[in-house]
Amino acid sequence: MYETRERLNGETRQNYTVTRLLNGIKGIFTDWKKAIILALYVSAVICLWIYRYSIIAMLEIDTMGLIPDDIVYGFIKLAASFVLAVGLSALLMLLGTPLGSKSIRDNFLRIGLKNHAGEPPLLLYKRKDKENKRLFIYEFLANGISPREWEDRRSNIETALNILVVKVAEGKNKRRILLYFIHSKNGLPHHVYWKDSYLSKKAFELVLGEGLLGKETVNLSRIPHIILGGSTGSGKSVLLKLLLMQCIKKNAIVYLADFKGGIDFPIVWHKKCKIVICEKELSDLLTDVVNQFEYRRNIFLNAGCTNIQEYNQSTDKNMQRIIIACDEVAEVLDKTGLDKDKKSIVAEIESKLSTIARLGRAFGIHLILSTQRPDANILSGQIKNNVDIRICGRADDVLSKIILDNTSASDQIPKDAQGRFLTHDNVLFQSYLFDEARVFAENAGSKTRLKTR
Repeated sequence: MYETRERLNGETRQNYTVTRLLNGIKGIFTDWKKAIILALYVSAVICLWIYRYSIIAMLEIDTMGLIPDDIVYGFIKLAASFVLAVGLSALLMLLGTPLGSKSIRDNFLRIGLKNHAGEPPLLLYKRKDKENKRLFIYEFLANGISPREWEDRRSNIETALNILVVKVAEGKNKRRILLYFIHSKNGLPHHVYWKDSYLSKKAFELVLGEGLLGKETVNLSRIPHIILGGSTGSGKSVLLKLLLMQCIKKNAIVYLADFKGGIDFPIVWHKKCKIVICEKELSDLLTDVVNQFEYRRNIFLNAGCTNIQEYNQSTDKNMQRIIIACDEVAEVLDKTGLDKDKKSIVAEIESKLSTIARLGRAFGIHLILSTQRPDANILSGQIKNNVDIRICGRADDVLSKIILDNTSASDQIPKDAQGRFLTHDNVLFQSYLFDEARVFAENAGSKTRLKTR
């Protein structure tokens, strides 16, 4: 077993040596700094060759007549040529080796990121991203370590290398791994405040907050529904209000089910959207919304359109999108301890939410559901499977697994963080804070009602 590992390590070292040499040759054509270093080396070699006889004479080699001078000079020139060739190879290997590669290799060994032969990933390149100057990319020879293992060890990698990992991706082939990162000093702020200029001008794109690479967004015209989860105090209600505020500013019809007593939504919200506070009222509202499917389907058929975005682009009607939001949906859908009549109402609500989740995208009808723990007892599989945007705040391993199907939120969000969230595709962001009275100060118009016929 030991001999096998040594043989594999030897093969890897040889392959890495060749790769470094080739990278060095490539580097002199793509990096002017490396080209200058090589030019200086070649200049030194030329100078040595021009003054070779003077240098040899300075050495004052005396063979006492035992060896002819021609042989001595020939041997010295041969040795010099060999040394210069080795020096050139060593220089090219050095130019093809990224700075800090040995330190990174040692740190990977310290955290146990290695294959069964004990080989850690080997750094091939380090470069800046062309589009975002804050973003850097490490390209590694993975040595058989899968992207999944890199993701599972993300927190260890960040600590070992003192970086913030943005994403892990495969390189030009499955033997290469790309690690996108920013330096730890450029991490997320603890608080970040909303500016009206942040409102996206794209179709129905909503801004979530400040990510490692700038503003993070979701587009409901592409992915229509959202689940917000996380422990108490993680900032779910603040993020929900941020999203609803943008929906209102984009002229959507917003309905909000608030079963927490209304304490999180002051009077300004009652002027901007329809708020329901009991199960029967919510059931009736959802009935009206479901009726919108048939109403809008007929409109689209007559206009020769297949969805709301196409309809709005081809006509001047500007049909409004409808947002159904629920703050702490568990208070509505949890059937524990309910009598028969209430269970029947909850079942109706669940059925209508499921219909909206399945059919809402084309008709511009969207769900934003917030709850601490969206497990199977709260959200049925039919609803959850049709909600592709999942966002998790502060959570333990179990809660993170329920919301995101992995423990990333537990690993990446500090235990005392508020307003820090992780998306289903592993994007970390800090949600914006805003003054409700100020952002709604302009055009305080009346609420819009549904048209069903």
